[in-house]
Amino acid sequence: MKNRSASSARDLVLTALFTAVILLMAFTPLGLIDLPVIKATILHVPVIIGAVLLGPKKGAFFGALFGITSLIKNTMAPSLLSFAFSPFVPLPGMGKGSLWALVICFIPRILTGIIPWYLVKGLKKLMGKKVWARAVQFTLAGAVGAAVNTALVMGMIGTVLSGAFAAAKEISPDLVSGAVMGIVLANGVPEAIAGAVLTPAVCLAIQKAFGLMAGKTKGENEA
Repeated sequence: MKNRSASSARDLVLTALFTAVILLMAFTPLGLIDLPVIKATILHVPVIIGAVLLGPKKGAFFGALFGITSLIKNTMAPSLLSFAFSPFVPLPGMGKGSLWALVICFIPRILTGIIPWYLVKGLKKLMGKKVWARAVQFTLAGAVGAAVNTALVMGMIGTVLSGAFAAAKEISPDLVSGAVMGIVLANGVPEAIAGAVLTPAVCLAIQKAFGLMAGKTKGENEA
């Protein structure tokens, strides 16, 4: 009973911590960087870290929170492609927004908080839980989580909002795929590197601080 109470308290503290970090980063220049075309982000990093430490349910919550902050930021301070993240921002030339924006804003971010945990879980079975193995697992989780976010966001924009994207960029519809890939490379690669570097550093430090050296998280009992 005492161990269960301590575990619940630890999870509550970490959940509050990651929630605060996401909100702080979202509403300061630290998390969402305003660029002329699209808002670059490192908000995926606390989402991924929270997910691999606390499990897919908490990860989905952190991802949804990421989506909410993205919706608010793109509504209040729109950039060229903010119509893809907020239904309140009109599509170019149409005068109204699209409900697809809600799908793009939330689904990739929620999956960013789920997929890395299952990746780490699978790798643990193959590699074990030694420090070097956990470092590799967390590195891959950080990179893959970032890639999930970028690939799904830009893939959806290039698929369901390709006409609006072409109009916003003032390019031919035939050039949409190349332009989307350009943004994926320009934003996605640095975001993946940030995830790969920060995720193992923070996860290993938190595991040590909270006595989780076995590498087992509450999330392993949820799935």
